[in-house]
Amino acid sequence: MPQPLSAVLIGAGNRGYEAYGPYALAHPEQIQFRAVAEPQDARRQRFARAHHIPASGQFITWQDALSGPRIADVAIICTLDQMHLAPAVAALESGYDVLLEKPMATTVADCLRLVHAAQTTGKLLQIAHVLRFSPFFTQLHRIVTSGRLGRVVTVEHRENVSYWHMAHSYVRGNWRDSRQACPMILAKCCHDLDILYWNCGPCARLSSFGSLLHYRLPNAPQGAPERCTDACPAAEDCPWYAPRLYIQLAPLLHEGRRSTQLGQRLASSFLLRHPAIATAAGRLVPGLRAALDYQGWPVSTIAVDSSLPARWHALQEGPYGRCVYHCDNNVVDHQTVSMELENGATAVLVMHGHSYREGRTMRYEGTRATLLGRYHPTEQVIEIHDHFSDQVETIRPLRGDAKATGHGGGDEGLMAAFVDAVRHSRSGATSALQALESHLMALAAERARLSGTVVDMDRYRQQARETLGQKPQV
Repeated sequence: MPQPLSAVLIGAGNRGYEAYGPYALAHPEQIQFRAVAEPQDARRQRFARAHHIPASGQFITWQDALSGPRIADVAIICTLDQMHLAPAVAALESGYDVLLEKPMATTVADCLRLVHAAQTTGKLLQIAHVLRFSPFFTQLHRIVTSGRLGRVVTVEHRENVSYWHMAHSYVRGNWRDSRQACPMILAKCCHDLDILYWNCGPCARLSSFGSLLHYRLPNAPQGAPERCTDACPAAEDCPWYAPRLYIQLAPLLHEGRRSTQLGQRLASSFLLRHPAIATAAGRLVPGLRAALDYQGWPVSTIAVDSSLPARWHALQEGPYGRCVYHCDNNVVDHQTVSMELENGATAVLVMHGHSYREGRTMRYEGTRATLLGRYHPTEQVIEIHDHFSDQVETIRPLRGDAKATGHGGGDEGLMAAFVDAVRHSRSGATSALQALESHLMALAAERARLSGTVVDMDRYRQQARETLGQKPQV
């Protein structure tokens, strides 16, 4: 049996700690973390404790971790989006194979630099396009590319960001300001554009429209303070009231009521209807206790300490307690991208932050059949409506342990694929070169939105290469 890969984690926040860390703990025969670099003491120490990393393997900066002799086989980079380029290039040049969080970079030039660095060093640079590794999208890809639908003529793909997720990540959170992070169409939808590219091939031309319509000061209720915790007069009726999400967990419980698991549905319903009784009964009923003690995303984002007092303090002092109408956000809350594909088909991507339920929905119209898909945290269904027989085939790809893992099993699948690619010197299904196209599409869509023009993708790709002055083999 081969020895497990050794890894250094660069950035021990949400993705590093909650997605990649647990995989290593569950599969120590495949990969083990030997070092961590994280500027926040609490996060660095938390990860080090979980993985038994000694003081010699704990670093404050990625420069400290990567400047000396190579200390592991691979580097997993989970820094903020705008900080991806430098540590990824440094790791590649130091001889590490790299798994890099998406988006790979926030500008066209930096994306091309990453592809060039991977090509010149000969090391693997895999991008965390986790959807490709989820059972749902793997099954979707097989159906579309098998010819089962006939020739695909048009596609509608919707990224339905729930109202509370929008508030958490793109109004109050790290992705609220495109000047400090990146456009929402890149941060959120490079996944979706990658799936469209994977299933249907390259885009020839695109246009885009969208704006920040709702989460703005003019829409604030009368008398609304800057913080939800400052006696807001609209607290009882506001869907975005911060304690409702981070203390009462109401949106998460509503999703739990839609679960295919009976125990989760009953526990969530009881908590919503009888919160006081549920708190007392939680000491005796495991299902209620688990729901009450929930400390995962997004709760884990607002503070390293997820205890109730710490959460209240975070809402009173930190960014996640701000009124959604009093934030410094500038990213869109709705955007549509219309695409003409090189194969002659058309596609429309709709992204918005006002959905009652988190998830992606899609429709593929072929000459032989129509495919309808629903991809939600607690429900994933594919329907194939055959034109000739008028029969409907229903497929539920999510099975077994995948229900308990991130992105419908995609996080686990991504890590397994990365380990396999490193061990067998493969390029990886989501190498930087493969992932580049979805990033170019997203950034071209933002250019189209801002300029009101149609972007020719061949010309856009060529201009990007000429501006960089390098010619990665794209």
